[in-house]
Amino acid sequence: MSQPNSEPELQSSSPPQSPPPFDPTEPSVPISYPIKTLDDLESQSYFNSFHYPFNKASVALQFGSSSSLPNRRRLLVCHDMAGGYGDDKWVQGGTNPEAYAIWHWYLIDVFVYFSHSLVALPPPCWINTAHRHGVKVLGTFIAEGDEGMVICDRLLSTKESAHLYAERLAELADSLGFDGWLINIEVKLHIKQIPILKEFVSHLNETMHSLVPGSLVIWYDAVTILGDLNWQNQLNEMNKPFFDICDGIFVNYFWTENYPRLSAAIAGDRKFDVYMGIDVFGRNTYGGGQWNTNAALDVLKKNDVSAAIFAPGWVYETKQPPNFQSAQNHWWALVEKSWGLLQNYPKMLPFYTNFDQGRGYHFSIDGTKVSDDPWCNISCQGFQPFLEFADNPSPGIIQTHVDLTEASYSGGGNITFKGTLGDNAFFARRLFLGEIPLENLPIFCTYSVRSEGDSQLGLSLHFSSTMNESTSILLSSGDFNQFSSKFSKVIPTHQLERPGNSFGWALQEGSIALENEGMLTEIHAVCYRSKPESSELRPARSSVKYFAELGHLTIRTSEKNFDFPPSSSWLVEGQFIKWASGSRGSKTLSVKIVWKLKHGTSTAFSNYIIHVKKVTKQVEEVAEYLGTAHVEAFYVSDLVVPSETSSLKFIVQMCAADGTCQNLDDSPTFTVDAEGP
Repeated sequence: MSQPNSEPELQSSSPPQSPPPFDPTEPSVPISYPIKTLDDLESQSYFNSFHYPFNKASVALQFGSSSSLPNRRRLLVCHDMAGGYGDDKWVQGGTNPEAYAIWHWYLIDVFVYFSHSLVALPPPCWINTAHRHGVKVLGTFIAEGDEGMVICDRLLSTKESAHLYAERLAELADSLGFDGWLINIEVKLHIKQIPILKEFVSHLNETMHSLVPGSLVIWYDAVTILGDLNWQNQLNEMNKPFFDICDGIFVNYFWTENYPRLSAAIAGDRKFDVYMGIDVFGRNTYGGGQWNTNAALDVLKKNDVSAAIFAPGWVYETKQPPNFQSAQNHWWALVEKSWGLLQNYPKMLPFYTNFDQGRGYHFSIDGTKVSDDPWCNISCQGFQPFLEFADNPSPGIIQTHVDLTEASYSGGGNITFKGTLGDNAFFARRLFLGEIPLENLPIFCTYSVRSEGDSQLGLSLHFSSTMNESTSILLSSGDFNQFSSKFSKVIPTHQLERPGNSFGWALQEGSIALENEGMLTEIHAVCYRSKPESSELRPARSSVKYFAELGHLTIRTSEKNFDFPPSSSWLVEGQFIKWASGSRGSKTLSVKIVWKLKHGTSTAFSNYIIHVKKVTKQVEEVAEYLGTAHVEAFYVSDLVVPSETSSLKFIVQMCAADGTCQNLDDSPTFTVDAEGP
């Protein structure tokens, strides 16, 4: 695999100063990083790193995906961007609101994190959001160039050495919470090394399956069974022995039109385990990649084999117009048109999403903005909507998109609906395609809306019964009787009152009671207009400005909010406390805050929001938002402490899977005396 050209380095007028060498055992802002040597892999030194606990994934694979992949053609996405570990390396989040992200997870089965380091460990942000959407995540083991030959000489010196390194890789995947490995041996080998290489692949495959049910080991088409570095660009007798001892093959992307058919014939009943490569940068790839990537997908679909899309970040790296958000949606729409939808969600309750893409220009909690700082953290990404892309939409169509600039109800995004709509018209837009089995119990839907004028926004939920009967139920906050014939039932919502909501969000709630067991299959947003309050009739308007925003959506089986354990149930402490002198008598504090329940486990919590109150002798300041954690630890780095501060109270706010956040006054705290140092 080749690496996309990186931008030229900027020239400096003064000689650059070398930063101190990275010491992973020393406390610092948590990052993700690869393992670069066999010594480090063998010694298990990664587990002694200060950063290791922060790099554990916190989201298990959803939707029962710990089983085997579905028996159909699949889509693997291999993320290769400028060597990896860019904005995504900052485990607790970075500061780039325009950082790269993927949000079309419903089109993907497997995500591979790729870099040109020996062992590419996927940053936890990718694991968390991919798992949330039912997508498996693989790391990469690569040996290439002269250094790769030295690595292979050691790796393949004996059967025992091959087993040792295979077990080390499996241990890393199990401990960090990802689902397997892409094995990329891109060096020429002696034919005597091939039996040990097969032993390495086979033992890794078996060990992974034992430790992580449903895991995958995929072989990359490079070195052959004869030891030659000779990309076959198809499955054939030169690479099939490796295919036979693992879960699939990633075929190099120089294939021609008949190679998918030939590969499928060789694979037999395992044809879906053949992932034909497509390089989005277009280097010798069928169809030329880029905006013509779907041409290759069409050929693979015709031959009923799987696809491996390499470097879809091309859209981002080459700054495709008009902007990343639009270009990304357009490019993936072409993939969807060719390949079709692969994932359905939601599949279980409670279901909660704030439509966050894991990046933004501000951050909100329960309708209140707590930070104006730009940020990025893909771990914060909520369930992503199945929004259909409209290329050059007509003026009369309401445009729908995830908006990162307008105020958010939770996190940093919302769905904005903007356009024109007549008085006697309504507009429905698909949000989710789900598979939630429901008994004849009521479900409770809560959602937040901001709108202008008489613009209204409701939700339409579609159900199918065990008798294959379809029902559509509209949740509406206003008079929708003029459209009632379009739905099986219209249920009025009631508005919930929440203190502290200063950005105009209206919180709507409605309950639906099904008469029979069924399945929730679709969720749509419905745009319409409220009727005028005046008794005077006005002529129906055919085209009027419409604007509304959907801030979040929660569906659950209980009307009652999550019951958080009291703050006394938690143990919270500070570690690695370090003070430094600042300007004008101020100081800076760095500290690792850790917490755990005194009894039981904290699996009910999806994330933790960290705040600090700077206390003086006269007053306790308003809580300041510091960041979001997805493990039971957060590192505060160089927090500025004014000279008049007597103590710092850190607050760990628990957030449940249904989006409910604990009241700050009831959350556990940890206090640091600021007067001593």
